[in-house]
Amino acid sequence: MTQFRLDDFLPYLLNTAAESTSRAFSAHYRQAYGMTRAQWRIMAHLGSQGALTASEICARSFMEKSKVSRAVAGLQEAGLITRAPSTSDRRVEHLHLTDKGRQVHLDLAAHATAFSESLEARLGPDRVALLAQILRELQDHPPS
Repeated sequence: MTQFRLDDFLPYLLNTAAESTSRAFSAHYRQAYGMTRAQWRIMAHLGSQGALTASEICARSFMEKSKVSRAVAGLQEAGLITRAPSTSDRRVEHLHLTDKGRQVHLDLAAHATAFSESLEARLGPDRVALLAQILRELQDHPPS
């Protein structure tokens, strides 16, 4: 047996912490709107960035194209987003929140803010700021 301990492996800790907090947060959008995690992430990107293409969402969220396509179809069917062809490239569609989608996004954003505030209350503002700084550094410059 090796001395390697999975519970001390930083990528594993990062993944399990992300999964744990994501599951806790997902209760709201699943119960209130029947959304999947991919749908929530698309709504969050569109609500904060405005119109985006599916490819742009894939790049920003690290989701696979097929998962984004399925999620987009479900959001469109629910009347939360629309697709508009690009004026410069007919192969590209821009995704937009509908009025209903904007209302849902406002609720989701308010819940996300409250959830984030509860994490800060639990960890303290200094630790949250340090953790956010470290996580951004890992995002911007992943280890090789």
